[in-house]
Amino acid sequence: MNVKESASHVLPGCLPPEPPLETVHRASGRRGTLSLQQYVDGILHGDRTILARAITLVESSRETDRAIAEQIVEECLPHSGNSIRVGITGVPGAGKSSVIEVLGNYLISDRVKKVAVLAIDPSSKVSGGSILGDKTRMNSLSASDMAFVRPSPSRGTLGGVAQRTRETMLLCEAAGYENILVETVGVGQSETTVHDMVDFFLLISLAGAGDELQGMKRGVMELADLVAINKADGANTRAAEKARTEAQNALHYLPAALSGWTPRALTCSAQTGKGIAELWNCVIEYAVMTKSNGWFALARQNQTQKWMHEIIRECLRQRFEAHPAIKQRKDALEKEVLEGRITSFRAARDLLQTYAGISEPGST
Repeated sequence: MNVKESASHVLPGCLPPEPPLETVHRASGRRGTLSLQQYVDGILHGDRTILARAITLVESSRETDRAIAEQIVEECLPHSGNSIRVGITGVPGAGKSSVIEVLGNYLISDRVKKVAVLAIDPSSKVSGGSILGDKTRMNSLSASDMAFVRPSPSRGTLGGVAQRTRETMLLCEAAGYENILVETVGVGQSETTVHDMVDFFLLISLAGAGDELQGMKRGVMELADLVAINKADGANTRAAEKARTEAQNALHYLPAALSGWTPRALTCSAQTGKGIAELWNCVIEYAVMTKSNGWFALARQNQTQKWMHEIIRECLRQRFEAHPAIKQRKDALEKEVLEGRITSFRAARDLLQTYAGISEPGST
C-alpha cells in the first residue's frame, strides 16, 4: 500500500471528537438513503448533489456515517490526485472570498476545467456550526455548473481548517475538479496548517494594514509561494504597489524554499479583475517547475505521511480521554493540580502510566 492509501484510513475504535452534525441522514429519510455504490458512481459522474451529501458524511461525527464515508473515500482514491491544490489565507478583511470568487470565475471561463472551493468558515461558539452561510458568499461562482463551493465550519480545528478537508479534497478530485481552492479562516491561529495539505500557498494581504509584518511574525510569510496585495484599484493603487515592493523585499530575505521556487509578490483587485490572470499564471508556473524537479510529488507524499501520523495521534487521544478509568483518575488528579499538591507533569505521567497498564495485553 502506498503512502496516499495508508493516510486515508481512520483507525478502528476512534471516538467522535465533537458533537454530531446535522448529517445527511436527516434529509435522506425523505430522499432515500444512497448505497455505497450510488455515492461512488454519483461522485465519479460529477453529481454535485451526491458529492455534497458524501462530504456531509465525511464531516459527520456519527460512527455510522464515518464508516460509510471511509468506504467512499477509499473507493474514490484511485480517481483522485489529478488537481492543483491552492491554499489561500490572509487576515479577515483582506478580501479572500472576493479574490477566490473572481479567480474561480476566471478558471471556469473557458469551461474546460472545473473548480472546487472549500471555504472554511469560523465556527459559532454556541452551536458549533458555520457562522457564514453559503447563500451569502460567492453567489455567482456557486451558480455555475463548473464550480462547487462548500462552506464548512472550522469547529475549532487547528489552523482554521475543517477537520475533514483532506478527505473532501480527494472526493472533489474524484468528481473531476482539477482546481481545488482552500480558503482558511484567517484569524491568525496556526494558519500554517493549510500549508501541509496543498501544493501552492497564497497569502492575500492589504496595503497599510500592517499584516505584512504580522505575517512574518506568525511564520506565514516564510511559507507563502505568492503574496497578493488585494484592492489595488482607484486611489489605493499606489499604496498597494508600495506594499507589494515591501512584501517582495521581505520575501527576498527569507530562506530559500526547498521546492526551488522563488516566492514573489504582486498586486490584484477583486473589484476590477486586475492581476487575477497573473496570479494564476504563477500557480501554473510553480506546478510545472516543481513537477519537473520532483518536488510536487515528494511534497504530496510527505503530506499524506503527516496526515497518517495526525490520524494516529488523534485516535490515541480520543481513546485515552474516553476510557472510564482515565476519566475517573483524571478528575482526582486535576483537583490535586488545581490545589497545588502535585505538578501538572506528575499528573500527566500518572495518567499515561495508568493508560499504559490498561493497554497492556491481557489487562482489563
